[in-house]
Amino acid sequence: MQVTDFLQIVGAGFYTGVPDSLLRPLCDHLLDAYGEDPRWHLIAANEGNCVALAAGYHFATGKVPLVYLQNSGEGNAVNPLASLLNGAVYAVPCVFVVGWRGEPGVPDEPQHRFQGKVTVRLLETLDVSCFVVGKETTVEQLRQAMDGFRKLLAAGKQVAFVVRKGALTYDGRRVYRNGYSLTREEAIRRLLAVSGEDAVVCTTGKASRELFELREAANVGHGRDFLTVGSMGHSSSIALGAALQKPEKKFWCLDGDGALLMHMGALAVIGSVKPQNLVHVLLNNNAHESVGGMPTAAGSVDLPAVAKACGYPRVLTARTAAELETALREAKESRELTFLEIKCAIGARADLGRPTTSAIENKNAFMSFLNG
Repeated sequence: MQVTDFLQIVGAGFYTGVPDSLLRPLCDHLLDAYGEDPRWHLIAANEGNCVALAAGYHFATGKVPLVYLQNSGEGNAVNPLASLLNGAVYAVPCVFVVGWRGEPGVPDEPQHRFQGKVTVRLLETLDVSCFVVGKETTVEQLRQAMDGFRKLLAAGKQVAFVVRKGALTYDGRRVYRNGYSLTREEAIRRLLAVSGEDAVVCTTGKASRELFELREAANVGHGRDFLTVGSMGHSSSIALGAALQKPEKKFWCLDGDGALLMHMGALAVIGSVKPQNLVHVLLNNNAHESVGGMPTAAGSVDLPAVAKACGYPRVLTARTAAELETALREAKESRELTFLEIKCAIGARADLGRPTTSAIENKNAFMSFLNG
């Protein structure tokens, strides 16, 4: 189904969300149609943020907003959905469009399997009525579903379209770029050359895939690395939890700008504790690249200044390979908490693979390394 037909039938007046690869047609169309005008479309930091934005829009206009998200973001949305939107509280009507990663019977990555299994059940538990949109769904079927949903929305209820892979299409396809030339994979390669036997905790998405393949190419094993394949935004907290218990080891956390923004409060916690054995590396390309490249708010935020304000005693930035080499050496030799922002280009190798070890195998190998 063309995404333009889908949105015409739904008829929302404001769109906010966190990008998802399954919803790429929707995201591309919204950016083509509205640009980055926040009155009509706003990419938020996390899904709970989206729900609150939607509520504010409804309070100001009386109209129905639309929130789009990958199903992995349902957890972030649970609190405001249950304690803000729900009919027992403020009865805020809202349309959700949820990308169904890990749908039962459809091969997907391990971090999506359980979430996919409980996606519809969780929404229904939260009193959100659902309609599944697949490749076979017709415009008339969608129109009938929306006719039923309008009665619920008028009563202050929330509804959801759960979108299967390939269900939505869009004739346009945006290409996202920034002004930086240093690739993320090259930055990680240089970091590994300096980090040596240190532990590495890596954020979700393409960064973890590149880290895995760089270790494969070097034939050095993967025990030093923890790949946070899910739980976006939490790699820095995982690294902090481990670093506090192993002060004799140095830890490097490879974070992404979308992930850091999603749970930015972790910066304040890390800065208050100041573990001397942690280097927090931000691979910043101002984009949600792993789900298509849509922009994040990082392009307008001085994140090193935020880290400094949160209590990080050493803050570094690198835009070129030469600057990166200098910064990495300084971070390696430092005996204090360090924040290093690396400005990276958008893009990855077309043949970039995925980890060939399971999540459990990764965890066990990392634990053996930390306790060996």
